[in-house]
Amino acid sequence: MSSDERAALVLGATGLIGSALLNQLLDSADYSPVVALLRRSSGRSHPRLLERVTDFASLDNLDTPPLATVFCALGTTIKIAGSPEAFRRIDYDLPLRLARWARASGANHLLLVSSVGADPKSPNAYLRVKGELERDIAALGYPCVDIFQPSVLLGPRAGFRPAEWISKVVLQAVPFLLLGSLRKYRAIRGHDVAAAMLAASQTPLPGLRRHLYDDIINLAARAR
Repeated sequence: MSSDERAALVLGATGLIGSALLNQLLDSADYSPVVALLRRSSGRSHPRLLERVTDFASLDNLDTPPLATVFCALGTTIKIAGSPEAFRRIDYDLPLRLARWARASGANHLLLVSSVGADPKSPNAYLRVKGELERDIAALGYPCVDIFQPSVLLGPRAGFRPAEWISKVVLQAVPFLLLGSLRKYRAIRGHDVAAAMLAASQTPLPGLRRHLYDDIINLAARAR
């Protein structure tokens, strides 16, 4: 890898946000190569894409170029995971372990998809796990951390999620009621969250920043 090239790592590249992000990273010239960690090959071919198939059991065996930036868009729900314990393994253990490994490998910028309302003290199990992940990611020593906290996500998904579908219908029907401090709960397109992540990676700032609805929309408009 030449001195003017930067490698990016994407976790969750097959999900709603992650797949849009991967497309945008490959369309841009900001990173080369773009490394996608997958449980199985997508069969996709691109001159700047490196797929690394892994069961995530041993990250030390991964063969990747020196990393500059890590994008984590991995996420599920307790219902899909099958249990609170399985959900925690996917949404907390794996992202934290990957972030720790990537930092030790030289990455200096981490961009993480979390959730509006994330709080390590929340009585809600989903929001509590998200909050714990945010807290522990912040302690890893990354010079730059951007955390994105969207509400309900809009866009095509594999499988039908009844509760999420109802939330989408309601939030899309009454956005004019979500004003002021409630704007952060507006539904947002997964594509826009991905674009915001790309924009934030293009202008990294030291420290930790959390991005809610308005900030995500503004960042997405700046993506190039």
